Amino acid sequence: MPLAAAVLLLLTLGAPAEASVATAPAGTAVAPSFDVDAATAAYLGRLSPEARARSDAYFEGGYWLGLLDAVLSVAVSLLLLQTGLSRRIRDWTERRTRMRPLQTALYWSVYLALTTAVLLPVSAYEGFFREHACGLSNQTLPDWLTDQAKGFLLSLVFGAVVVAVLYALIQRLPQSWWAWGAVVATGFAALFLLILPVFVAPLFNTYTRLTDERVRAPILRMAAANGLAAGDIWVSDASRQSKRISANVSGLLGTERITLNDNLLRRGTPEQVQAIMGHELGHYVLNHGYKQLAVLALLALGVFAALRSLFAWSLSHWGRRWGVRGVGDPAGLPLFVLWGSVLGLLLTPVLNTLVRTGEQEADVFGLNAARQPDAFAEDALLLSEYRKLAPGPIEEFIFFDHPSGQTRIRTAMRWKAAQPAP
Repeated sequence: MPLAAAVLLLLTLGAPAEASVATAPAGTAVAPSFDVDAATAAYLGRLSPEARARSDAYFEGGYWLGLLDAVLSVAVSLLLLQTGLSRRIRDWTERRTRMRPLQTALYWSVYLALTTAVLLPVSAYEGFFREHACGLSNQTLPDWLTDQAKGFLLSLVFGAVVVAVLYALIQRLPQSWWAWGAVVATGFAALFLLILPVFVAPLFNTYTRLTDERVRAPILRMAAANGLAAGDIWVSDASRQSKRISANVSGLLGTERITLNDNLLRRGTPEQVQAIMGHELGHYVLNHGYKQLAVLALLALGVFAALRSLFAWSLSHWGRRWGVRGVGDPAGLPLFVLWGSVLGLLLTPVLNTLVRTGEQEADVFGLNAARQPDAFAEDALLLSEYRKLAPGPIEEFIFFDHPSGQTRIRTAMRWKAAQPAP
């Protein structure tokens, strides 16, 4: 995460004062005098100080872990370059084959194995031990390691193709590779979104059809009313991994499917499920997937242009020492990763704001589609188990890729206040 150390004090100073507890008129008609602030405070007050402290500590810890991940990525990349290990891996691949795409794929395989092994302790802390310490994970260590192995194999295969294609492009177009690279990277992102619900997600979870008509029928009616002709709703067994609630409408170009996880079914009422699915339908109806791809293409163009300049500058200073022959040499991959990590760190507020804006649009769409403002506020409280409920404005701008629980509850109460009393 960017600027974590510099803004931590501002985050504390910017946090709002503890809200006083009032009674929210959940499920009742809205009177002309409906008080949005009091209703919002009532929901915020339902989270105990102890629960809020746990959630805040968990979420704020993620700021530092994001910074740590970026620092470690830079450190490992420098280690590979400074020790000459990256150069030696490239030399080894050249002795194995004369085909340059295969050399690149082999380099990627060794690189991925090394970096995964080096960073495994940090990954285990972040993804397993910390999750258990905070009461958010249901996985055993063998199950977690199995999922990590699946992710590694996917990265090995898919990453080898992506890296081989990008390096072939660089080698053929040494002057304009950065522009074409942005196009190709965006294309691979679209391909991944296309195959995700059908081929990737089932590798990690079992999906079954939802049969409870109390939940199923209202969602299908809402979907049909908003242009998504879905015949089935799928349920993932996410509880085998965590206690988090989730749902989505995923896929592109005919692979779209409505999915919710079993945690949401077990912990939420039918109205809460409708509220969340209204939000997810908003992403589909508002074409957020396609819009985000378009924005990603523009960002990729800027990032690749910056990488071209930063790579050339670094190579002019240390390229001979590292044994990197040029921009098309796979031995320079750690240098791309290094600068990519730095740029990602700096772009975090921008990326978070772009995503958060789309999430806010989907929130409003979901309220209009499901018409369940109190259920939506209840969902925000469930999500507050691992997302800070009431951050300060600076904190929310920099670190939140979704609206905070406080923002979402207030949005729901404003929507409720705008409805005419029957």
